[in-house]
Amino acid sequence: MANKNVILLIIDTLMLPFLKKAVDNKMAPAFAFFMKHGTASEIISPFPTMSVNVESSLLTGHYSDVHHVPGLVWFHDEEKRLINYGTNASELLQLGLATSLKDPLYNINHEHLNKKAATIFEELSKKGKNSASINGLLYRGSQEKVMQLPFLLSLLPTFHRSLTVKGPDLLTYGSFIKQNPFAKYGHFWQRFGFNNRFSAQELIYLIKNHSLPPFTMVYFPDMDQIIHKKGVEDLSGIVKTDRELQKVLDSFHSWEEALKNNVWIIMGDNGQAVVRPRNQNPLIHLEKLLSPYRITKLSKGVRKDDDLVLAVNQRMAFVYLLQPNHSLEEIANILKTDARIDVIAWREEEEKIKVVSGRREGMLMFKKGGQWEDPYGSMWTLNGDIEVLDIFTEGSRIKYGEYPDALARLHAAALSHKGQFLMISAYPGFEFKYGSSPVHVGGASHGGLHQHDSLAAIIVSGTERLPKYNRMIDVKDWILSMLDS
Repeated sequence: MANKNVILLIIDTLMLPFLKKAVDNKMAPAFAFFMKHGTASEIISPFPTMSVNVESSLLTGHYSDVHHVPGLVWFHDEEKRLINYGTNASELLQLGLATSLKDPLYNINHEHLNKKAATIFEELSKKGKNSASINGLLYRGSQEKVMQLPFLLSLLPTFHRSLTVKGPDLLTYGSFIKQNPFAKYGHFWQRFGFNNRFSAQELIYLIKNHSLPPFTMVYFPDMDQIIHKKGVEDLSGIVKTDRELQKVLDSFHSWEEALKNNVWIIMGDNGQAVVRPRNQNPLIHLEKLLSPYRITKLSKGVRKDDDLVLAVNQRMAFVYLLQPNHSLEEIANILKTDARIDVIAWREEEEKIKVVSGRREGMLMFKKGGQWEDPYGSMWTLNGDIEVLDIFTEGSRIKYGEYPDALARLHAAALSHKGQFLMISAYPGFEFKYGSSPVHVGGASHGGLHQHDSLAAIIVSGTERLPKYNRMIDVKDWILSMLDS
């Protein structure tokens, strides 16, 4: 019997406890169907827990020390500029609109994503197997594709009406390139097709035209903003997403037929943590904490006497040191005076990672290799206070508490790109703020190392096989093994 096709649906911010609540209350029949005919569990997101880092890890099977996409916002040490893949319009305008738009449209796939880290689309192409990406932010493949950009974008410097990219055999990227010539919902007020309805339309088109390749990845983005605004308890995003999944299932002769020749993997990309209301001091204003230092202004770019660059990823931030007369430890000592800052980590010599906290006493130093084995088969050397990362040991075994796969995720983020920088993660309830960075007071946010940010739902239907470990970096090899067997 021929292998089943694999369909991976990435539902932004799909979290298992709230999905179960919606299913138990009979609010999500499509999700309920997939769960009834499969398994539902949780999977660990990379750090920082931001969509571009997640997709890069999913597609390459590695954390960011290998794929080199550190987060939504980061500082390019060689180009001496802040990379921002899309926080809000204000920040993009301050950074320069033409440059800022080229980063998510082109550079992230073709310049920033490590060319030596093959994506699942590239690996399948080498095996002679077709694949598809629908609305994925990361889509790099082996086939040359031409995107048609909106007229307004073509007016900006460095842009033309068309953009040549490398993608899988079938590529949808909003209304810029699509499979269904009659697909709608591509205007700017509908995010140029980057919405759930458009994603579902494109998938349905492939199903009805019998054009599903062996592997298809589809991104459903809408729930992220709903949770940001209304909080994690709000189930309306699950209900709205379920309606689109019902349409997808209805495109088959029966819902049961959808499982006959397809493996369905439905997963979130990250969790979200509650952000407290304004009267509970939820925002960590980094410019106030770090007021002794000269911090780069977005609109001015890096100047020769600047001390620090801040790259805020919601509940996580990179703090870059530019001047040799200061040290990362000196800055960390200031940051740890704020109990809202949960984890502060940085790279030292010989790839050692040092960790302190605003909430816990002590210091932990760790590095790869050693006598301590974690649940994922990695070996580590630990020195100092393991309680800083809520780590426990039994014999020579490591157990993680509030920070899943903490050592590997922090180690990868510390080695993800060049420069001297701190990685800081906020405790649930709090979020970082600098300049015009977006905030979600009274709602929810992500980016951090904590399990609230890091655990996403995963439903697997149509197969009894599961990934080796419950981490997103293990999904690629698992999918390839199903397609090869």
